[in-house]
Amino acid sequence: MSAPKVTVVVLNWNGWADTLRCLTSLLTLADPAPHTILVDNHSSDGSVAKIRQAFPTLEILETPANLGFGGGCNVGMRHALAQGADFIWLVNSDATVAPDTLSAMLQVAVDQPAVGAVGSVIHELAEPQRVELWGGGQVNLWLGRSRPLKAPGALAFVSGASMLLRASALRQVGLFNDQRFFMYWEDTDLGFRLRQHGWQLATATGSRVWHKGSGSLGKGSPQIDAYFVCSALRFFRQHAPWPALASVCLVASLLAKRLLLGQWPRVRAVWRGLRAA
Repeated sequence: MSAPKVTVVVLNWNGWADTLRCLTSLLTLADPAPHTILVDNHSSDGSVAKIRQAFPTLEILETPANLGFGGGCNVGMRHALAQGADFIWLVNSDATVAPDTLSAMLQVAVDQPAVGAVGSVIHELAEPQRVELWGGGQVNLWLGRSRPLKAPGALAFVSGASMLLRASALRQVGLFNDQRFFMYWEDTDLGFRLRQHGWQLATATGSRVWHKGSGSLGKGSPQIDAYFVCSALRFFRQHAPWPALASVCLVASLLAKRLLLGQWPRVRAVWRGLRAA
């Protein structure tokens, strides 16, 4: 059998320095080196020029506007599918990878044809030995909570920080729902749709990624809360058995934590997300 065709999709938005580190780490991947597509999500910091200077042969797709995480990734995934990719590997631009990261994921996918998405063991970039999540996480549809796995366990979704997707699965269930999710929860929604169509999710234990986290907006940004809450409420409205209960539990929990800490900008951001949902 011929080797499967893999395309890597990296999404950049005003983060050329992180993206250059990510792309440089991809150069260390074991042969055969996959084709890489860089999608620039309408950056305003000169990202395209800087990345083209460092990687003159890299295929770069530029979006006409900031389409959000899901929308930007979809541009790259549609292009990869049109080029005949068998697998698409989404890698966050603020992540770096080990030389065997892709081969470990691909081995799991090839050995288990029922697996539609494979995740990596993701470590924190600032503390390289600390596991941020083991491939993905679980969701409590009643209490409105999402919990990252820190050790092997049943996955409800695979994290978009490092996600190897089977092209045939994507053709069946569709790409990210970029009409519903601008940022956050799009990978969770895709994981649920994959499982609803009978596809399995897995983590490649030997696949290692180091993730900076919140590379686009910055950690602690109130805008993160606004996007997170908006997307979460839309997710529970679609997937939870009692959407109102899950939504109330989520918003009440977030507001209580931010009120206790006196984080008034983040309190206002939660309300913005609630109104936008």
